[in-house]
Amino acid sequence: MSKSKKYLGKYVDPRTDFGWKFYFGREENKILLIEFLNSLFQGQKTIVDLRYKPVELDGDQEQMRRVVFDLHCIGTDGEIFIIEMQQLYQEFFKDRAVYYTSRLINKQLLRGKASNNYQLPEVYFIGILEFPLHQDDKIDQPYFYDVALCDIQTKEIFYDKLGYKMISLPLFNKKPEELLTIRDQWLYLLKHLSTMDKLPAFLDKRIFGLIFELGQVGKLTEEDLMSYEASLKHKRDTQSVLNTARKAGIAQGLAVGRAEGKAKGLAEGLAEGLAEGLAEGLAKGVAKGEREKAITIALEFKKMGLSVADIAKGTGLSIEEIEKL
Repeated sequence: MSKSKKYLGKYVDPRTDFGWKFYFGREENKILLIEFLNSLFQGQKTIVDLRYKPVELDGDQEQMRRVVFDLHCIGTDGEIFIIEMQQLYQEFFKDRAVYYTSRLINKQLLRGKASNNYQLPEVYFIGILEFPLHQDDKIDQPYFYDVALCDIQTKEIFYDKLGYKMISLPLFNKKPEELLTIRDQWLYLLKHLSTMDKLPAFLDKRIFGLIFELGQVGKLTEEDLMSYEASLKHKRDTQSVLNTARKAGIAQGLAVGRAEGKAKGLAEGLAEGLAEGLAEGLAKGVAKGEREKAITIALEFKKMGLSVADIAKGTGLSIEEIEKL
């Protein structure tokens, strides 16, 4: 690899939009997605094959929002999988997951007399997140959520044909010697593959050997290499914007905190003013700064020729907002 390409690393990062679809969204590599999903279900169900389905779903009415999935697959028993890689925090991500599954469920019912049969296929939403699901650092959060409709009193599964599995990669901090399951190995790989230089001995070669064979940046076609570079730049640029907005929010919070601290007295102000000011500043600064910068970035991405769906995913803006820019 030339010196100019060293910043790309040796292996394609699966946490980029290109990398995610490169490893898991191609028909010739679908065994990787099958193995990954089976590691998440851990025997609850066994996926033997998948068919890729269209990732865009129009609304039944003109005013209904169009949805775009990262991956949309159907299993041999008719079960439906939506698999999403989400890089940036979204306040209503859980609402989005429910909306996505509800739209697909709604599409399964036939019109006319046939619609009297309400038997539905299994529907699962798989979310791989690059952020904690909850933004409150005081909450002790798990890195893996396995959600189903349950009875509150008995804790028994009420409906076993709808499920949500969410993984927060930043909260997965297991070391190699702590990887006791194949699922652990998958999550470790997703988080660290971009920094590796070979297949480590603690990962099962039978399962992960194909990823290390396919994922070498040096073996990418010229077209794929250009797409990967653009996707990696997109990921780094959006992260840079987010970090800048956070710093702006912290600075504003400190300023507000100091001002309130002077008014309330040094002792009380430092304790209460800084805390309140920091929280308020973060909220106002990040919210306003993120939106303004998101619009700026969206305009730049449109000039670069990125798709509206990719721009929406990276900036948090809606497809409708981007199309109007």
